[in-house]
Amino acid sequence: MTTDIVDQIVGVTPALDELRRRRPVTREQLQASFDALFSPVSTVEVSQAERELIAAFATRLAGDTDATGTFYADRALAADPQRAAVVIAEASEAAVAGPFGAYTEVGLQGENTEGERYTPSVEVAEVLGERLSAALAHTHLLVFRPRESAADDIQRLVDAGWSADGIVTLSQLVSFLAFQQRVITGLKALQKGIAA
Repeated sequence: MTTDIVDQIVGVTPALDELRRRRPVTREQLQASFDALFSPVSTVEVSQAERELIAAFATRLAGDTDATGTFYADRALAADPQRAAVVIAEASEAAVAGPFGAYTEVGLQGENTEGERYTPSVEVAEVLGERLSAALAHTHLLVFRPRESAADDIQRLVDAGWSADGIVTLSQLVSFLAFQQRVITGLKALQKGIAA
């Protein structure tokens, strides 16, 4: 039997399991996405440690120091303890309430919001390396300023040693984690409602 990561993180109860079984395809595809990203056929373009470190950073950016954030932080610490400690600390410092960004459409510019941008310090970049530092800056962009992502941002990743396939995987990873966090948040709310 395959472990269901969402069930593991949430601590699924029989009542919640029954609700999840009503959407078997969604449940299976969420787990299949996790497996594809964290147990890939190849880690040539994005190493296993990079995947774990980026996941710890992305989930902590959302202020999730419980459940999902802890799950991925533990995985990162197991994969690369030295860099994981720095990544987790950086995520805590870089976590803000977003999203931010500027719309290019005239009718939406009244909704523009300005906020912090994350760039690792020189000291942090020395520990993490140029490649991972660029990935964390891009992750922060995708989490908090997705509508501002542009060709220059992709070029920064390329300049740091990321291939096209690696950039796609990085983007898929961040997107998956955002979706997974929303699912887990919803399930935890349902679980509280069932228990009440």
